[in-house]
Amino acid sequence: MSRSDNAWDTEKEKGAELAEAVTAREAASAEALTPEQEAAERERIVKLIGADLGLPAGKVGAAVRLLDEGNTIPFIARYRKEMTGELDEQQLRDIAEKLNYLRNLEARKREVIRLIDEQGKLTDELREAIARAVKLQEVEDLYRPYRQKRKTRASVAKERGLEPLAEWLLSRPRHGTPLEEAAKYIHEEKGVPTAEEALQGAMDIIAEQLADDAQIRAWVRSHTQTHAVLVSAAKDPEAESVYEMYYDYREPVRRMPPHRVLAVNRGEREEVLKVSLELDPARILDDIGRRIALDRQPEAVRDVLRAVVEDAYKRLIAPSIEREVRAEMTAQAEEHAIGIFAANLRSLLLQPPVKGRVVLGIDPAYRTGCKLAVVDETGKLLATDVCYPTPPHNKTAEAEKLVSGLIDRYGVTLIAIGNGTASRETEQFAADLIRKRRDAGLDAGGLQYVIVSEAGASVYSASKLAAEEFPDLDVAERSAVSIARRLQDPLAELVKIEPKAIGVGQYQHDVNPKRLDESLGAVVESAVNHVGVDVNTASPQLLSYVAGINAALARNIVAYREANGKFTDRSQLRSVPRLGAKTYEQCIGFLRVPDGAQPLDRTPIHPESYGVVDRLFAMLGHTVHDLGTEALNAKLRELDPAEAAERLDVGVPTLRDIIDSLLRPGRDPREELPPPVFRTDVLRIEDLAPGMELKGTVRNVIDFGAFVDIGVKNDGLVHISQMSDRYVKHPLDVVSVGDTVTVRVLSVDVKRGRVSLTMRSGE
Repeated sequence: MSRSDNAWDTEKEKGAELAEAVTAREAASAEALTPEQEAAERERIVKLIGADLGLPAGKVGAAVRLLDEGNTIPFIARYRKEMTGELDEQQLRDIAEKLNYLRNLEARKREVIRLIDEQGKLTDELREAIARAVKLQEVEDLYRPYRQKRKTRASVAKERGLEPLAEWLLSRPRHGTPLEEAAKYIHEEKGVPTAEEALQGAMDIIAEQLADDAQIRAWVRSHTQTHAVLVSAAKDPEAESVYEMYYDYREPVRRMPPHRVLAVNRGEREEVLKVSLELDPARILDDIGRRIALDRQPEAVRDVLRAVVEDAYKRLIAPSIEREVRAEMTAQAEEHAIGIFAANLRSLLLQPPVKGRVVLGIDPAYRTGCKLAVVDETGKLLATDVCYPTPPHNKTAEAEKLVSGLIDRYGVTLIAIGNGTASRETEQFAADLIRKRRDAGLDAGGLQYVIVSEAGASVYSASKLAAEEFPDLDVAERSAVSIARRLQDPLAELVKIEPKAIGVGQYQHDVNPKRLDESLGAVVESAVNHVGVDVNTASPQLLSYVAGINAALARNIVAYREANGKFTDRSQLRSVPRLGAKTYEQCIGFLRVPDGAQPLDRTPIHPESYGVVDRLFAMLGHTVHDLGTEALNAKLRELDPAEAAERLDVGVPTLRDIIDSLLRPGRDPREELPPPVFRTDVLRIEDLAPGMELKGTVRNVIDFGAFVDIGVKNDGLVHISQMSDRYVKHPLDVVSVGDTVTVRVLSVDVKRGRVSLTMRSGE
């Protein structure tokens, strides 16, 4: 959520479009730069990025060089800390994003300069103004008067020879009236039969000049953003809809929160709402008038020009500026929504795995029955079946017998129930079954159940990948397998699903799909590399998110593993087809060989630092085979990283990471988080009462609060005002998806199925 909220962020979408719009001519132009020009451009871009992000130019410059050399962001963040001054992943992604934007912007500047120059209209002043521009919008505003337009009223007037008349009107003439002067331009053959039409044509020319003026457009845009009010109204005030709060709605543009912008946009798109911006034009008209010295014009001309100013604004400037301002509001709102989705997704992906448990996955349903899938501790499918404990069948006794048989046969200790249709009825069935087995003296180890988000499970189950994994299972059975597996290892299972299908966002269907895919892809990549990947068990889908590895190379790694057996050493990956030296450098630190010959291969330590580790062990009087012993750990904790780094000729950040990795060899960083909430009994909404204290799991975080699973049919809402005793700027500052939280019931609306919760102390 810590994203820059300045001008850069509002132009990301435009920047993406710009990147696609860079033509072959522009690319050639870029290639034609001299080395000196390239160096100057690079220095200029680095300074701009540094100033915008509040980072030293040296750090930014180092990051740019590393990116240009083909290094991945996870690799730079983890293994090149000395070079970048320990920039984190988000800072590096921001740098990469702005670098791409600014480079494409520079190419666009060169193209615009070329196009204007070809018209013979390029002045030194204009060239300098284009060169100084730091936003695409500024460049396009400057180019606007020279852009080839379709036929306009002004262009027609110019064709009729009325440009000199327009110049006369702006020249503060001392003699003559506009109509007298216009009479000189009457020309039947040119389509100017009267003085009035000649004058109108000249006025059209001036209006377009004003509308194309970059300074005027910039001022009007800024004024509109600051003072305009968004107004929405119902097309049919009598119609019922989810948009009723916006049927007669007004809110200043500058204060409108992102979620309301997207809600209004959706209502407009669905043709329920009419939306516009309201603005008192008086100040704008006065400002434009000052720019053409309206008050110093002769009285005879003043009224004409006053009409021109009003026409320029109302007909030409206002509609396009309104579109631009609303587009910018939408872009900002989309970025915000994508940021929320990304934060929620990361939290979900980094949920702690539930290891060492045989799991029964249940995909609940009514008519078609609950699909069952048993997987062992490694995620291997052991059995599938179907039972019908829910309406309309209600074959509870048969279902209990079937499920109990699976539990006994395979040693199931945990039931994972999808949270979709019939989830709570299935939960009741599972709770009753657990109680009956406990009363019968079974399950001494403690059988439990947990509700699992099944978002995206149906997408996975119908995918080509699922069909390849389980060709003999139907779609619902595959979904049950996915539900069980995502409890055992959320990350490994969820990477098989398109990120946007996972469903932890806000208005994710209303944002730019390409930007959403890019952002969520980066989140998955970051999460996978943060955790690390067991190269001997990872699927091609999981491997494809490792730094430097694409989908084709991931398949090659799996094929090599299947043909040659398990990897016993990281260096063996050099033998995988198409895995070159650069790729090996980028990926190898994130790949683990847990039971290999080299103990360091199960740590995040990069092979390039193995020599440092050897020298460190020699200094401490130990060997690599002492890894994990308390004697070694005690000495590692006593080390002064700064002093040791100097002795070992290595950077302090790198040595700190090495020490941390040696202290926790093979440790999954997700294991430090609390496990999911396991239950043995079920709550009904009717069981709830104000003041009741419960433990729950955060399912989704949005702008105005968080939805928490407390074990009843519908998730309860903790409004942002109830999240803490102190002021909360955004819910993500307090909770994340997957967090286990203690809440109290504030109110219960049984009829509407709504539960209000609080996390405040109540004191």
